[in-house]
Amino acid sequence: MSVPLWPELQEAAHRVDELVVALPEPGARLPEERAEIAAAKDAARALRMRYLRTHADAVYARLTSDGLDELRLAELVEAAAAEFPALVPTAGQLAADRGRRQADKEGYEIDQGIFLRAVLGSPQAGPHLLDAMLRPTPRALRLLPEFTRTGVVETTSVRVERRDGAAYLTMCRDDCLNAEDDQQVDDMETAVDLALLDPEVRVGVLRGGTMTHPRYQGRRVFSAGINLKSLHSGGISLVGFLLRRELGYIHKLLRGVRTEDAPWHSRTVEKPWVAAVETFAIGGGTQLLLVFDHVLAASDAYLSLPAAREGIVPGAGNFRLGRHTGPRVSRQIILQGRRIRAAEPDARLLIDEVVEPEEIDAAVAGAVERLRSPAVVPNRRMLNGAEEPVEEFRRYMAEFALQQALRLYGEDVIGKVGRFAGQGA
Repeated sequence: MSVPLWPELQEAAHRVDELVVALPEPGARLPEERAEIAAAKDAARALRMRYLRTHADAVYARLTSDGLDELRLAELVEAAAAEFPALVPTAGQLAADRGRRQADKEGYEIDQGIFLRAVLGSPQAGPHLLDAMLRPTPRALRLLPEFTRTGVVETTSVRVERRDGAAYLTMCRDDCLNAEDDQQVDDMETAVDLALLDPEVRVGVLRGGTMTHPRYQGRRVFSAGINLKSLHSGGISLVGFLLRRELGYIHKLLRGVRTEDAPWHSRTVEKPWVAAVETFAIGGGTQLLLVFDHVLAASDAYLSLPAAREGIVPGAGNFRLGRHTGPRVSRQIILQGRRIRAAEPDARLLIDEVVEPEEIDAAVAGAVERLRSPAVVPNRRMLNGAEEPVEEFRRYMAEFALQQALRLYGEDVIGKVGRFAGQGA
C-alpha cells in the first residue's frame, strides 16, 4: 500500500534539519535561536498531527504488512523511521541525542510521541500494538530453558527464584534504591515473562532487595521510582523506558503473556501477583502496586507519587489510582505530593495487609498460599476486565505517549531533575 507523505510535511521536516545543522548545539543557543527552531519544530509537529489523523492506520498497515507482523514499540518506531523519515526521527538523530544530557537534547522523542499517540489512539492499530507488546521478549525466551531447569535467573537489577511453585522477583539495584532506568525495565520484563511462562509457577511475588546505601544499610527497599540521575543525564527514554514499562511488564502483570502455550479458552497465560513493600514505594513503585492482586507492607513503610514535584506524568497512575482511593485522595497524592503511611487509615485503600517488619516473610507466605487456588486466575481475569477494560487503557496510553514526551522536555522538568540528581537518594 502506498502512503505518500505530504510535500509540506517533508519541507517542514527538512527546515528543522537545516536549522539543527546551522545552529549551535542546543545548550549553547541564544534565546532568538531557540525561538526560531522551536517555531520550526512546532510547525512540523502540527503537520504530523494532521497527517496522522488521516493516515495512521495506513502507515501502521504498511509497517506491519497489513497486521501480519507484530512489532514491539522499538521495532515499530525504527521501521517508521526507515519508511517515513519525515514522520519520526531517524536512528542517526536519536543516536545524536542519546549522548546528551536531557537539557541539551533536540527533543526528537516528542515526534515519536506524536506518532505513537496516533497508533495507540486508533481502534484498529492500537489493539494490534498492545497485543504485540504482550508477547514474551526474545531475551526471556532465551533464558527460559535455564530458568525451568535451575529455578534461578540473575539479571543486573532483578533476581528471579522459583520456590515451591512461586516465583520470587527481587529488585536488587542497591546502588540506587531500586530507582528504575532502561536497564531495570528490560530486566523486569524479562523476569515477569519467566514467571508467567514457567508452568511450575502458580503465583508471582515482587519485593525489594537489601540495600547497601548508607542511609538504608541492611534494609529492604521496594522502589525509589524513576532514576532522576539517569533522567538528568539523558538516560531515560520515551520508548525504551516510559512506554515500554507501561505496555510491557506492567501490562503483563495485569493481563498475562501471549503465547502459543496459553489454554484454548484464553489468549494469555495469567497468574496472580503479590507485592511486599518495605521502607517505601515512591513514584513508579506505587504505580506498580495498583496492578497487584495482594499488596502487603511493613508498618513503617510509606507510599508516594511525587509527580508534580518531578514534573512528569506518573505512568498509568492517573488512570488507576482514583479507582482505588477515590478522586479526592488521588488528587492529594498526585497533584500535591501527599505521602500515605502504611499505618494510617487511608493506606488500606492501597494496601491489603499491614504487618510489623519482622512479620513480612510470614505474611508473604500466607498470601501466596491463599492465591494458589485454581479459581483465582479466572476470577482475577473477570475483575480486571470489569475494573480496567483494555480499550480504556489503550485510549489513556495514547494520550500519555504524547503528554509524557512533552513533559520530558519541559523546562521545569529539566531544571528540577538537575537539582534532584545532585541531591542523591
